Amino acid sequence: MNEILTAAAVMTGLGLFFGVVLAAAYRFLKVEEDPRVAAVEELLPGSNCGACGEPGCRGLAEKIVVDGVAPSKCTVSSRDGIELIAEYLGVDAGEAEKRVARVHCAGGSGRALWVAEYEGESSCRAAHLVGGGGLECSWGCLGLSDCVDACTFDAMYMNADGLPVVLPDACTACGDCVEACPRDLIDLMPMTHHLVVQCKAPLEAEEARRICRVVCDACGRCAMDAPPGLIEMRDNLPQVDYSAGGPAGPEATWRCPTGAIRWVVGEQFVELGGPRPPAAPPRPGPGEGAHA
Repeated sequence: MNEILTAAAVMTGLGLFFGVVLAAAYRFLKVEEDPRVAAVEELLPGSNCGACGEPGCRGLAEKIVVDGVAPSKCTVSSRDGIELIAEYLGVDAGEAEKRVARVHCAGGSGRALWVAEYEGESSCRAAHLVGGGGLECSWGCLGLSDCVDACTFDAMYMNADGLPVVLPDACTACGDCVEACPRDLIDLMPMTHHLVVQCKAPLEAEEARRICRVVCDACGRCAMDAPPGLIEMRDNLPQVDYSAGGPAGPEATWRCPTGAIRWVVGEQFVELGGPRPPAAPPRPGPGEGAHA
């Protein structure tokens, strides 16, 4: 019995000792946090999207207050919200260019060639692994909305052709849709980059046009019509380099025979260039074609 009481007394004493040590350490070693961090966090949108490169709004608030990062690093907040933070801290708001997700495929069920009916799990990633989901183009959008499902900000929806559409005002450039697409068809681009290549198929001529009506057939007209250095043809696809050429204008889209390169303003693709091709045959229905 004495041994039990002794053990209990020792454990109690150790608990009290370490409690006193921890209390003293907290009192003398704690780092005082600048109260402005919490205030700035309250002024941020609270989306914790990560578009700024920080793990959340709290992390960005600390960077703004402690490290002097410009409030405009938050590309999700409104301009008024950014100015409010800048006024509170007495700093310059800075400038940051809003980025949005852009989809590099315009095929969809109305224009791309479908050779089989896919009956597996309703997921782009699953269909990609099972014969490409019945889509002849190995680089095209499978239309099963993995990107839309991954977007937690309701910034994307699927249109009637089975293609994702991005709503720039709601897009935070968090990158979730980029990660969700198994075919790497989505990039984050500055809003001022209006030229969007909506094809990733590295094919040319008849081989390209056989699988999709809105395909880049590597004709090179966009590169010839763009300002020098802006567009370069690589691997049968136009590569737009805003740092090398410019200023960019819609003339690069005017002679595109398929509409694979487009001039986009917000979410609207402005029809300025060449003729748009007719719709392709629809997907095979139940019992039609092979099964993927």
